[in-house]
Amino acid sequence: MNAAIVLKDLRFAWPGAEFALAIPAWEVPAGELAVVHGPSGCGKSTLLGLLGGELVGRGAVKVDGQDLGALGDRARRAWRIRRVGLVFQDFPLVGHLSALDNVLLPFRLDPGARVDARARQRARALLAELEIEGLGARRPGHLSQGERQRVALARALVTEPALILADEPTAGLDAGRRERAMDLLERIRVEHGPTVVVVTHDPAVVARASVTLDLGATP
Repeated sequence: MNAAIVLKDLRFAWPGAEFALAIPAWEVPAGELAVVHGPSGCGKSTLLGLLGGELVGRGAVKVDGQDLGALGDRARRAWRIRRVGLVFQDFPLVGHLSALDNVLLPFRLDPGARVDARARQRARALLAELEIEGLGARRPGHLSQGERQRVALARALVTEPALILADEPTAGLDAGRRERAMDLLERIRVEHGPTVVVVTHDPAVVARASVTLDLGATP
């Protein structure tokens, strides 16, 4: 099976910080669910930044066949918008935009993309697939938590990304909502085929993964 993520001799340190993230080697097969876990401050969110091209460290970071270290800042940003779906803690949405416009937001952030008929058709199809097709005109303040989660997941999928990065998507949720949020991510992975990397402290989420990385155990 092809590897969607290949890390080798990766190191990253914030200026002036004593801690340095160091990962000698890590691979994630394409289409799998990978979970990164470990104590607070061990570099989990930093790793997501490296995988998404927001940060650049030393060593090799290859994602979906692309060597991110070979790209300049502008090229990495364009690659991230087009090839990476981002799911943040609490599934935040832009309050003054409708659900549909929130889903279409990645196209507006990409100078090379247009919100054309195909983009709108895909956004509406994703809302329908996630069973909220009738809510496209509503703003986030008029959606339930579960509906906002679905809008955020549709936004992460709208560019047909090869990789979804989810930063603590179950933090603060009760057990039932945690399971529903992870069920949605799993459904998206199985039906759409992206590789999914989740950062978490939650042992129940770790148990779902086919690939794990414990940064607390990384030298």
